[in-house]
Amino acid sequence: MTSVPRLKAGIFIRALIRRAEVEGASAFIARKGSEEAGAIILKVATLDGEVLLLNQARDGKGGLVWARPFGGKVPEARAAEWCARQAQFDPDVWILEIEDRQGRAFVDEPVV
Repeated sequence: MTSVPRLKAGIFIRALIRRAEVEGASAFIARKGSEEAGAIILKVATLDGEVLLLNQARDGKGGLVWARPFGGKVPEARAAEWCARQAQFDPDVWILEIEDRQGRAFVDEPVV
């Protein structure tokens, strides 16, 4: 199995923030993780009180995908609780919040 090169988490986060801003959305770091290799959680807020959570995962071939831990949008409070639990479990995790009425995550990888 061939390993897929990984971009450092901090670089990925900064590029994603820029990408969102270029498209007219807002994005900010809600929790800073390990610059080198922290896992990344995206909170896509559609500004209606609900959030789509996406967390990084790897497919069977080592490629990056984005998993929906709840399958769809959840209330902001439930998303915040889940993110807090993830941060307790993994102190290196990044949480990036994207505010976009259209619910765009601005990632190229598949959302599963």
